[in-house]
Amino acid sequence: MDKVYIVFWTQTGNTEAMASAIRDGVKETGKDAVLLSPTEASIADLKEVTAFALGCPAMGAEVLEEDEMEPFVTEVEKMAAGKQIALFGSYGWGDGQWMRDWADRMAAAGATVVGGEGVIAQEAPGAEELEACKNLGKTLAEI
Repeated sequence: MDKVYIVFWTQTGNTEAMASAIRDGVKETGKDAVLLSPTEASIADLKEVTAFALGCPAMGAEVLEEDEMEPFVTEVEKMAAGKQIALFGSYGWGDGQWMRDWADRMAAAGATVVGGEGVIAQEAPGAEELEACKNLGKTLAEI
């Protein structure tokens, strides 16, 4: 795959920083990375690729952002079978349950979650989380 789509929603910039690190990992492999918000992204484009990334912070009671990301993820579920999807995001409370739930949803839709789970960061991502995101980008680019 020559192009890797990274679709994410961010409120404070933490998830955006993670998306940028994934982009950097993709670019290190010589591939193109495309960062998009859910309103900019096209389900048709995602149908054409084998793998892509989705990112969203935990909101409310550990759920996905409800106005843009949740409807987009619902559409992704309809075409996720056979896809490899990397998940990432940040959270400020709880223990990451939103990510476990999201990974379960994607698996139930027939997708493989890259790495078996999402990359999460409590609040702003630190060096360890950013490195994990960069490695995630490299993995996506090699699929």
